[in-house]
Amino acid sequence: MRAAAYAHIFDVLREKLGTEPAIDLLSEATRRLGASKAAGLASFAPTDLAGLKDAFLDGIPARDVMFAPAVTRCDHERLEIQFHRCPLKEAWQAMGRSDTDLTLLCAWASVIDSGLFEAAGFTFSGEPWRPGQTGCCLLRIEPRAARC
Repeated sequence: MRAAAYAHIFDVLREKLGTEPAIDLLSEATRRLGASKAAGLASFAPTDLAGLKDAFLDGIPARDVMFAPAVTRCDHERLEIQFHRCPLKEAWQAMGRSDTDLTLLCAWASVIDSGLFEAAGFTFSGEPWRPGQTGCCLLRIEPRAARC
């Protein structure tokens, strides 16, 4: 239902405002949602990537079934998590969405991660799914450099 709701909201905003403004609005709302969930991870900032990894993954309901995350790197410089499944993407595919729509929907939905990790005190540079890729999002989280 959530994937269908997101797709319909996207369609309505795109029809009324155009693609770019629709993506901008949806991305900002999704970023704010992520930021609102950051408090539980902020205690690991700015450098405890191993603690962040455990807390983040342990907080994902049915993570292995719904998301199938694989930690591809976790050291003092970077945490990388590759998601091999996504219930939103899979639902949009089942709805018959085009690769163009999937790219747009995944791009704005994945902004939740930048909102989450940046508000928690880390640097985030993930990659949403794109056509031709297997799996889903790739998350890259790094310690945030001290600000002067």
